[in-house]
Amino acid sequence: MRPIADTVARRGAVALLFDFSGHGANPARLSGVGSNTSAAALTADLDIAVGYLRSRSDVDPEGIVLVGHSMGAGAVTRYATAHPEIARTVAISLPEAGELPPGRPSELLLIVGGAEFPAFRRAADDAARRGASTGRRPAVVVPGTEHISVLFAARTHQEIADWLPGGDGTARPRPLARLTGAALLVFAFGIGVVPLAALLLPRPTSGRPAPGGRPAPSGDRVPFGGLPLVASVVLAAGVGAGVAAVLPTARLPLAVGGYVAGFLLVTGGLLTAGQRWLPAWFGVPRPPSDTAGRRATARTVVATLALTGYAVLAVALPIHLGLTSALPVGARWWLIPLVAGACLVFLWGVELVAAGRTGRHLLVVAVAVVVLTAMTLVGLSPGFVVLVVPLFALLLGWQAAWAAVLRRYAAPRWLPAVLGAAVVGWPIATTLPLS
Repeated sequence: MRPIADTVARRGAVALLFDFSGHGANPARLSGVGSNTSAAALTADLDIAVGYLRSRSDVDPEGIVLVGHSMGAGAVTRYATAHPEIARTVAISLPEAGELPPGRPSELLLIVGGAEFPAFRRAADDAARRGASTGRRPAVVVPGTEHISVLFAARTHQEIADWLPGGDGTARPRPLARLTGAALLVFAFGIGVVPLAALLLPRPTSGRPAPGGRPAPSGDRVPFGGLPLVASVVLAAGVGAGVAAVLPTARLPLAVGGYVAGFLLVTGGLLTAGQRWLPAWFGVPRPPSDTAGRRATARTVVATLALTGYAVLAVALPIHLGLTSALPVGARWWLIPLVAGACLVFLWGVELVAAGRTGRHLLVVAVAVVVLTAMTLVGLSPGFVVLVVPLFALLLGWQAAWAAVLRRYAAPRWLPAVLGAAVVGWPIATTLPLS
């Protein structure tokens, strides 16, 4: 919501960003999501935010506008319905409109992405029909956007800016300004890992490739992949998605993140076991019995600690400045090692199956992401998973690039998986809602 707050501020209005219970830097959990319990908690949070705004001398108490997305859209529309003193309301991707009485709230702007799930389109149409008698409830469809990208569309920002009562209408919205800065940070950190790895890790000696990427012995060359590899990964990921659905992952107080952690843990375990006991399925030789390159020297320990800290900074800082809070609070502190551990198991399995080849690495993670998405679309995984899949895929792709860099040096085979656990696990544990 930060880019939307930027747009509001550029129009001369006061923008207040706050974290609902279970979100961002708010350490409180949001229990009973979708129930009366959670609705009451969201209303209480809004009461505090509105009360704070009314206490400020630079805020017109008669001109307060509420803007919410998805669950937040439902929260602000319910609140505005019960508090007619709210001047205007903006509901982006409203989940459902069953609780809205006809004509209330009267000053409601509905925004929905053109590529949203049908339920969100129906909710917007239903809410618009309920307010048709007032003529004050337009519904705007933003073409080519889905549930997340609708937040960063220029049309969305322009509609919100025009909906504000009063204010300076000359400043143009810049919805991608923060994302552009975050992307540049990601690019800079990606470049920075190359000299850092060169400084901390020794180059392989002549004639001896890096342990993390050493090829198979002569005559036992590792192919890029093929149908057997894809079929094996599909089987492992499919079983992982199915088993994670019945595991008690919901006991982790992390909405969706618990299921994703279970999926990664089971899939990674199957990939590791399959590569160890059924290497022909993956087209790779049985892992060597020696421990060359795996012993932890003092230099390896220092390099691991330094590179892991760098990986956390590289993923947390762009997210924190460009999207949402990436600082751990409350239960997130103990959730981080659990989620990161599941990521470590998955990425270690990927590393073994990839056998030091970046192309195979990308193929394995791509197949796993496709299977997870397919299982979600057919209803075997939580539906909300599909909304985090794009970011999940980007994180895995970024980790694959880091792994390719580390394979150029005499790094232990497990080091790319350790750094990847930080790159992938930290955002999952810190940005998904606490429940």
